[in-house]
Amino acid sequence: MQQKKIKADDHSNLMGEDQNAKGPSYGSLSQAPIEISELSKPSQASHVMQSTANVFSDGRTRIDFVLVWEADPQEQEGQNEETTAESEVPRWRRAVDVRKTWRKKFLNKLQATGICIEKHVVQDEKKVVHYVLLNAPWSVLCYYAEDLRLRLPLQALPNQASNWSDRVAKQLGVPSLLHEEVPNLPLDYYTCHFKVNKLAWFLGSDEQDTFFSSTQRHRILYEILATTPYGHLKQGEVGVDRLLSENVFAAAFPLHEGPFAVPADRLAPESLTERQVLFQYWARWRKWNRYQPLDHIRRYFGEKIALYFAWLGFYTGWLLPAAVVGALVFIAGIFLMLSDIPAQEICESEDQYQMCPLCKECPQWQLSSICSMFKAGRLFDHGGTIFFSIFMSLWAVTFLEYWKRTNATLAHRWDCSDFEDIEERPRPQFTAMAPMTMENPITGAEEPYFPKQNRVKRVTAGLMVIIMMIAVVVMFLISIILYRAIISILVSRSGNFLFAASASRIASLTGSVVNLIFILILSKIYIALAHFLTKWEMHRTQTKYEDAFTFKVFVFQFVNFYSSPIYIAFFKGRFVGYPGHYKTLLGIRNEDCGAGGCLIELAQELLVIMVGKQVINNVQEIVIPKLKVWWHKYKLRSKKWKSKEAQLGLAQQVPWESNYELLVCEGLFDEYLEMVLQFGFITIFVAACPLAPLFALLNNWVEIRLDAQKFVCEYRRPVAERAQGIGIWFYILEVITHLAVISNAFLIAFTSDFLPRLYYQYTHASDLQGYVNFTLAYAPKHFASQHNVTCRYRAYRDENGRYSLTYWNLLAIRLGFIIVFEHVVFFIARVIDLMVPDIPESLEIKVKRERYLAKQALAENQALFENEGVRATSSTMQTAPKDWELGGMHENQAPTQLRTMMSKHTVAASPEAHPQQQFEPEAESP
Repeated sequence: MQQKKIKADDHSNLMGEDQNAKGPSYGSLSQAPIEISELSKPSQASHVMQSTANVFSDGRTRIDFVLVWEADPQEQEGQNEETTAESEVPRWRRAVDVRKTWRKKFLNKLQATGICIEKHVVQDEKKVVHYVLLNAPWSVLCYYAEDLRLRLPLQALPNQASNWSDRVAKQLGVPSLLHEEVPNLPLDYYTCHFKVNKLAWFLGSDEQDTFFSSTQRHRILYEILATTPYGHLKQGEVGVDRLLSENVFAAAFPLHEGPFAVPADRLAPESLTERQVLFQYWARWRKWNRYQPLDHIRRYFGEKIALYFAWLGFYTGWLLPAAVVGALVFIAGIFLMLSDIPAQEICESEDQYQMCPLCKECPQWQLSSICSMFKAGRLFDHGGTIFFSIFMSLWAVTFLEYWKRTNATLAHRWDCSDFEDIEERPRPQFTAMAPMTMENPITGAEEPYFPKQNRVKRVTAGLMVIIMMIAVVVMFLISIILYRAIISILVSRSGNFLFAASASRIASLTGSVVNLIFILILSKIYIALAHFLTKWEMHRTQTKYEDAFTFKVFVFQFVNFYSSPIYIAFFKGRFVGYPGHYKTLLGIRNEDCGAGGCLIELAQELLVIMVGKQVINNVQEIVIPKLKVWWHKYKLRSKKWKSKEAQLGLAQQVPWESNYELLVCEGLFDEYLEMVLQFGFITIFVAACPLAPLFALLNNWVEIRLDAQKFVCEYRRPVAERAQGIGIWFYILEVITHLAVISNAFLIAFTSDFLPRLYYQYTHASDLQGYVNFTLAYAPKHFASQHNVTCRYRAYRDENGRYSLTYWNLLAIRLGFIIVFEHVVFFIARVIDLMVPDIPESLEIKVKRERYLAKQALAENQALFENEGVRATSSTMQTAPKDWELGGMHENQAPTQLRTMMSKHTVAASPEAHPQQQFEPEAESP
């Protein structure tokens, strides 16, 4: 494979000489439009000198972003060919020509904006890969930093981040097992919004190469790429995202900071790159028991990704006490199972209880045949379940309260407390498509606007689509119910005694697997539909866009994942009828709970869906990314390239090629969705499966390292995004917490045997002797006469099939228990909410202290300005300046801290001098 490049000085000058200016103009470019088809001659020597650093071929200009597209060699050869008639041009050729035109316009616009461009081409017999390297010069960075209201440091502070376990360990004088010193710890800073005319105020402003961090440079470049038009704005032909969706470009990404692997010579920890530090101290499996280096993650990936990992680590840590208590409750269930009187009665009953057939053609069966299943049900259905349900409800409330405190602390430390209200800008797609503009009531700036009434209409239409999709999920649920009934009948008729005895269990287990397959298929379809609907609704900011998309998908996924467990927990076995009067659905008898009760079936369903989904996701996250990376590398690296380059010693890849071989980072939505669904499983249905928090804890220990490896090793570096918190996911967690209280109350009251046992203990026998006979009713006389046999079934009915007085007594007790349980739990949760403030007291003091210092500094600055003004007035009265002094500050005059320092850099960075204003008229709103 040959590598070619367009030299930087052919089309862009990193520091060019303006013909009409006396001095150098930073970031100036030649006005010749870039020719996308132009290629220089291949040079092996230039390839040998190419290093792995993220710089242009001159060895000093930083690469801020990379654009890539692929083409066939035939397109390359025939790009200058002319056709006689448009009708003779094949459709694929017209599409190629349109993409070429869009690319050329887009890159010319970038060049007019002031972006430095260098192009490289890699070619073999099958494919031509074009790499366009982009760099934002100082003037562009300063202009957009002020436009984007980037926060830059005024004063450095020592990093004061700490964890509660570290503080406890220090007080006890013992080493912390979770803490580890990570090199190159980022400092804390006092920051403020960047202003070009206040450049001298900012820390490190004299170092242009390092003044803006790499993540800030990436944000600036992405903002330019996302807002640059290449066609008709009314048709949405603006931004790199649209070009990526139209296959004009194959990829657009910033570069990682070198390779993640540490060299074999074992460099000192302080000399490691940011990526190597993250891999060495975070992404490796041996670091599973260490705190995550959140400040390092934030510095490299941005606040949004850092907040996700902060929440995931916080959630995983809080799962530990829940898992321990759940395991203890399960162990207690084992001991209670061994000494359970009703279980002993069933196992020793032999032929005492002859049960009615489960279907028309099914034979009668003995209650003693379900001995093992009944005992298994006692593992999850005992008094400890009540305690654990209350514990998990209060655990969820306390977890969210303390996360609010942690989130507030991180948001303040990372300078994003006011991001959503003040700093966040409209989405580039919204800016391009909005039909009008309106003044922002907070910032006072004129911004694109979409009428609220129109958005409400679109949101309403989207809700109708969501309801239709939910109806589809309900149809699939009904089909699963019918499937279970049919499979149960078929297995019972099989003639195999082993299968016939386990017919209900086989039908339930296979139904759970089929349901999981349906869930995964419908999820893929609906997510694509939700993306389209959310774009159509025209949300102003990226946060609102993501919140709307998250709400749509979660409502669907909630019904999709939880419909089957809800059916088993609250509906299965409730509408069965009684012998001789069984109720049917589409001619098939309604499902009844299995031999061990519905609670054991619910536990089985939860384990299949929750654990099965976690296993499938983890396998996918381990195997699929590696397969995709391997396949992408295989397509990009031909055998011919490998052999020739290896012989010449040129096998080392340049960074833009190695980064292009990585996978596209698809965001955090799937990661959040997986964890929030898991949170629902361990809270809403925890009464049925006390081991759910333990499985969640084990999964999350793996999940943190898998996600870390994906972001550090397998994904292209995402553009750093700011965020104030975890967004709408927090409110979804709050809703799940309230649903969990209600769900567990109904589970204990109607699905568990806890209340019937308690009622029997107080009204009949405290040792539960005879409880099995108490729960069984006799078949009606007409049914017994038709079948010439007397059988029993589980219900509280008399011999005529009517509900007995015991049923109504239990119903009143159950309803009363639900009311008491909910009120007690909600009251305690409210008390916890009031006792735990959302913002820590130490943080409140710190915020007040900073406001006080800011006011004090403002007062001092005003006094200093007044003094300088008096001095300047007296000096002017004494000496008249010469003509050359009227232009500005004397070159030997010492500027004060607060005087504006307009150097040649800041003049070039002013909005009047910025070349983007040249094509502003083309970007008018339709």
